[in-house]
Amino acid sequence: MPLPSQVSPPEFAFTDAPPSRVIGAAVVALPVLAGGEDGPELGPGAAELADDLDIDLLQIAESLGATGQVGRVDAVPLLRTGDLANPSLRTVLLVGVGGGSPTACRRAGAALARAVRGRHSVATSIPSVGGSDCLTAFVEGAVLGSFSFTMRSEGAPEPPVQRIVLAHTNEPEEGLLSRALALAGAGWLARSLATVPSNVKSPQWLADQAVSTAQQAGLDVEVWDQDVLADKGFGGILAVGRGSATPPRLVRLGYRPPRRARRVPHIVLVGKGITFDSGGLSIKPGEAMVNMKRDMTGAAVVLAVMAALADMECPVRVTGLMCIAENAIGGDAMRPGDVLRQYGGRTTEVVNTDAEGRLVLADGLAHAVKDLKADVVVDVATLTGAAKVALGLQTGGLFSNDDVLAAALLAAGAEAGEPLWRLPLVPEYAERLKSSVADAINAPTSAGAICAALFLQPFTGGLPWAHLDIASVGDAQEDSFEWTKGPTGFGARLLLRWLGSADPLEGVAR
Repeated sequence: MPLPSQVSPPEFAFTDAPPSRVIGAAVVALPVLAGGEDGPELGPGAAELADDLDIDLLQIAESLGATGQVGRVDAVPLLRTGDLANPSLRTVLLVGVGGGSPTACRRAGAALARAVRGRHSVATSIPSVGGSDCLTAFVEGAVLGSFSFTMRSEGAPEPPVQRIVLAHTNEPEEGLLSRALALAGAGWLARSLATVPSNVKSPQWLADQAVSTAQQAGLDVEVWDQDVLADKGFGGILAVGRGSATPPRLVRLGYRPPRRARRVPHIVLVGKGITFDSGGLSIKPGEAMVNMKRDMTGAAVVLAVMAALADMECPVRVTGLMCIAENAIGGDAMRPGDVLRQYGGRTTEVVNTDAEGRLVLADGLAHAVKDLKADVVVDVATLTGAAKVALGLQTGGLFSNDDVLAAALLAAGAEAGEPLWRLPLVPEYAERLKSSVADAINAPTSAGAICAALFLQPFTGGLPWAHLDIASVGDAQEDSFEWTKGPTGFGARLLLRWLGSADPLEGVAR
């Protein structure tokens, strides 16, 4: 079943003119800053518009109750615009930007994008309240706030605004806009893939998307089918995919920084790619399956990150592994009590077939250590409901055996608006993984998120390692700032901020 045409993100242009003087823009968006006890303040562009129309725009803002609250949008219709430099102007939007921080600019960008859906263009001076960080954040927010996905035959009901003119803004330094668009585009791609329904999104379909994306991004790409996986001994991926009519795949993506004469560090990203998770024979309740089309978010994040590394000028070598399978029920499905031989030889007793993500990740991690000679490994997965219980719905879980690596990812998450909270690798809990017949069981009955991380740890070979459990943030319950209701693609932007830094592994022992 082919996908219908999808909407595209808005395009961006720059001008040093005030937003009200951008010819052809029917909508102008002005920033409103929270001014403390003296009330709100109008940002750049407001003075020119007020002078041109001979109105008290601040008084209008106060009468509407505008406070500068981040993301609040108040509309001011204009009845008299014939004497303006831009006679097409019909509406002024007052958008709250708080104190003008990058986070506020990102959220304001998303709020503006929602307010102007279906429009041709909007001119705004919001990014000019801050520096380059604010501009980057605004572009991210405006793109991600524009996201939608549809399977409707008539297409999206309200397409995004086609063009956003960044007024009172000079052309940014070279590469700044491309980096902003790369960050936003990675979130868009991961979110799109996670939203595709599972009757379309078979393991082969997802592998095909990876090949197409890799070719466009100039990445090396290789796909291993079930025969190759069997020949090489990827017992975890094969076991999880056994019950499905659509066999599993492993996709390997490769990026090398250009013009690097000496050996550079090698980071391997491993993503869980369960294209639908029924729970297997340990079947989920019906309501718990509704959003399981997004259980491949980890693999989607890995693909989206890999595709954007060149635009982020990533200075290290990166390999991405997408461990893809459908956890279905069938005559040959994996059973509770089965013992699997994972890649590399370690054995796992399956006590719960709904704890399948760690089985495919374990194979990927072992492959990264044994064959790819990684210096650092990071895995990302919508892995445990326990993470959601511990962290709620707005914070992802982080486990790591390296404090410096953990600190770098926490900082990247805070900057990206994809916050993480570090959880402990409690060594005493490893006892709960003991099996009488294998090296470990796959699902202890308590401390679920921690024990899942402890299950994975032996497959990392003692390398610096981070595990991102993003089950808590895999879905947004409603539209909120840059998040749109449904699968989130959480993790792509934080990993790119980390990998796009000057030295992602500075201080990491390796």
